[in-house]
Amino acid sequence: MKLYYIDRIDKEKKEELIYGGWCVKLLYIKNFWLVSPITKFPFFSRLYGWIQKRSWTKRKIVPFIRKFQVDTSEFEKKLNEFTSFNDFFTRKLRPRALASGAILFADGRYFVYPNLANVDGIWVKGRRFSLEKLLQNPELAGKYREGSMVIARLAPPDYHRFHFPCNGTPSKSRIIVGNLDSVNPFALKKKLEILTENKRVVTEIETVDFGNILYVEVGATFVGSIIQTYTPFVAVKKGEEKGYFSFGASCIIILFEKDRIQFDEDLIHYSQMGIEVRGLFGQSMGRRK
Repeated sequence: MKLYYIDRIDKEKKEELIYGGWCVKLLYIKNFWLVSPITKFPFFSRLYGWIQKRSWTKRKIVPFIRKFQVDTSEFEKKLNEFTSFNDFFTRKLRPRALASGAILFADGRYFVYPNLANVDGIWVKGRRFSLEKLLQNPELAGKYREGSMVIARLAPPDYHRFHFPCNGTPSKSRIIVGNLDSVNPFALKKKLEILTENKRVVTEIETVDFGNILYVEVGATFVGSIIQTYTPFVAVKKGEEKGYFSFGASCIIILFEKDRIQFDEDLIHYSQMGIEVRGLFGQSMGRRK
């Protein structure tokens, strides 16, 4: 089974390289029942994250960059300055230009849903996505039931720091304890409920242009931790860093209230076709309705 996405820069359809692909397919397509019990214990992900911080893991960096064709020109550090594989994974980049309006908040593969009231299901048609389960808050779920949603799936080769999509004032983050199942596309197609069962962090952001938005980081297998680097209740500007993921594939969901954002046409077009769009932090996501 091959997976494809649209590269937003050159508009070409490309095959996605999956980190540990054959193992992921074996475990999450053939034997999901073998993996799920393990992910209920965060110890395994913490242990793997600890290993990735050892100095000897530096030797994996160059082969990884070559295999996944990671662009090194934006790195803030030189290759020989990384102290471990996790140091490389949580790397910072040089400043990027920011588009007008709301921007893409991370490097990743994007799906957008302009109106959640019209969504049959996410990833698998007919399997409904539950805001109540995602947010663990019926009042908040009701507030965004007819709103808009964007999902960004970050793969291991991606830049793993995430940013604010617009100006606003963020609240203190709320942690929802959960599993650490993989959020790679094979796993999501097999078990959609991952997004509402994994560990996640919810932050409310008050904005002038886009109303109140919810920013949800979803943990995954081998994500050692979700680190918040912003200061709660202090105003932020578009593009400022919110936090980062330690090693592993990860996912971010942002919810907008009804009629607050008009997503860019290419994001809507490919999402309706069921194809993810690989976009980069700083590119345009949409404008105020």
